[in-house]
Amino acid sequence: MIQIDKELSTAKKASLQSAKLLINKKKLVNDVISSEGRDIKLQADIESENIIKKYIKENSDLPILAEESGANENLGSSFWVVDPLDGTSNYSRDFPICCISIALIHENKIILGVINDFNRNIIFEGSTETPAMMNSKPISVSDISDKTKATLATGLPAKGSYKDEPMLALAKEFTKWKKIRMIGSAAMSCAYVASGQFDQYQENGIFLWDIAAGLAIIKAAGGNYHYKTYDDNKFKVDVIANNNCI
Repeated sequence: MIQIDKELSTAKKASLQSAKLLINKKKLVNDVISSEGRDIKLQADIESENIIKKYIKENSDLPILAEESGANENLGSSFWVVDPLDGTSNYSRDFPICCISIALIHENKIILGVINDFNRNIIFEGSTETPAMMNSKPISVSDISDKTKATLATGLPAKGSYKDEPMLALAKEFTKWKKIRMIGSAAMSCAYVASGQFDQYQENGIFLWDIAAGLAIIKAAGGNYHYKTYDDNKFKVDVIANNNCI
């Protein structure tokens, strides 16, 4: 049986340990390990993931799916989903929109999420049993229902399609909204939907670890989401998450 409060605490404490590394030892972990195409990997991604996985393993019996190392064992129906540093490129260039993202999936449902916005010392959290919170204060989605008055957050994932057809479709979608924001972190985009600063987040070809925690928080904040997986990669998704009014 999953104990939501216990697992939320585990996720928050794991993120806090990782945040110390990412803040205090940035000069040591900001080395580029690989840069292929539009993707970049830092030593920080690896070090942060190791800290998070170590803490979770010491405090939870559930398996872990993590961005850098994949699944550490057969995942089954309940498992952690970890993005140790969402917004790696932002982090590498001192653009302070990046975060640690940790979620828990149980029986194909995202039941809790924690996003640590370590640059601002803010933790977003939410679950199926607890409200959405930002540093222990309740948050909620916006009530804007008209796209012409709303803000859409999106992105161009490093491993997404940049062909003419999807890019033209995206440009056409942009014309329906009052404002468009691309901040370089899917998790933070979701956090801003949950706290009412954005009204919808959508992106094609993003990965589950980028958005799982954020989706849980949006749901807890009164919003909603849906996503579909890719046939060749069950962790790659097309997702729309919003305030449940649009």
